[in-house]
Amino acid sequence: MLRSYTAADALTIGNASCGTIAIFLCLDYLASANPRLLWYAFILLPAALVCDVLDGIVARTLETRQSVLGGDLDSLADVISFGVAPAVVGYTLGLRGGWDVLCLTYLVVCGVSRLARFNVTAAALADSTTGKVKYFEGTPIPTTIAIVGMWAVAFALGHTGERVWFGVVHVGPWMLHPLALLYAASGSAMISATLRVPKP
Repeated sequence: MLRSYTAADALTIGNASCGTIAIFLCLDYLASANPRLLWYAFILLPAALVCDVLDGIVARTLETRQSVLGGDLDSLADVISFGVAPAVVGYTLGLRGGWDVLCLTYLVVCGVSRLARFNVTAAALADSTTGKVKYFEGTPIPTTIAIVGMWAVAFALGHTGERVWFGVVHVGPWMLHPLALLYAASGSAMISATLRVPKP
């Protein structure tokens, strides 16, 4: 299987590796409270984005053969780095109420759904002459890096845990940090059928 990977696929594996290690660092931070671990996680997720951008560039400009695995591999890596990892960052830094967890899960499920839809419809959305997809339906899943950036600022300012921005409210049986609604909004934007974002 490794012999079938192209250079672009290797970058995609780098994307998935950065996201996975970021998740492990968050778990280690919960166990040790060592802030350096979380800063490493904050650095690894933009690094995953760099790998994600480069794999597309390499595939389009340098590859002499098309990777059969490429598209699906890219989507699976994106789910880890831009779906699960940002959700884990939110949980790590204080979004642990019942409603919070539903919002975090919703983001991941929307990311999975959005990527599956793209994989199925990419051929239909592609330009007939260039073969390139002209636009995304819904926001691309890597836009969750903006949420990770927000958390990095909050962490630097000490607004995590009990001091999460906008506080916490009791809604029915569970607690909700209003900040968790940002995850729900991001997920909803991903699966929007009417929102079209030009593809670079």
